[in-house]
Amino acid sequence: MAKIDLEGLTVEELESLKLDVEKAIVEAKVRRKKEALAAVQAQAREFGFDLKDLVNDTPSAKSPRSSAPAKYRHPENDALTWTGRGRKPAWFTEALEQGMKQEDLLI
Repeated sequence: MAKIDLEGLTVEELESLKLDVEKAIVEAKVRRKKEALAAVQAQAREFGFDLKDLVNDTPSAKSPRSSAPAKYRHPENDALTWTGRGRKPAWFTEALEQGMKQEDLLI
């Protein structure tokens, strides 16, 4: 690789060179990624599979969890609810401190 004399360049030429190098790095990464993908696809074909089938059918893929229904409701504001999972909301804790029981807040 040829060495560039950076000391002989102006600031504008250095900035231009910097942009060219950054662009070349991005292009090299894209090219390498495409090469890797082609190699993996060829390997999958050798085993009789399409890469899409292997990637989308992994046993470790988790199915999305559905959100739990609300279990508790604020005594005065029906818009404030809690599923009973995770951290207790402030309104729930305040209601308990004021003497209410968990059962009183059930929906």
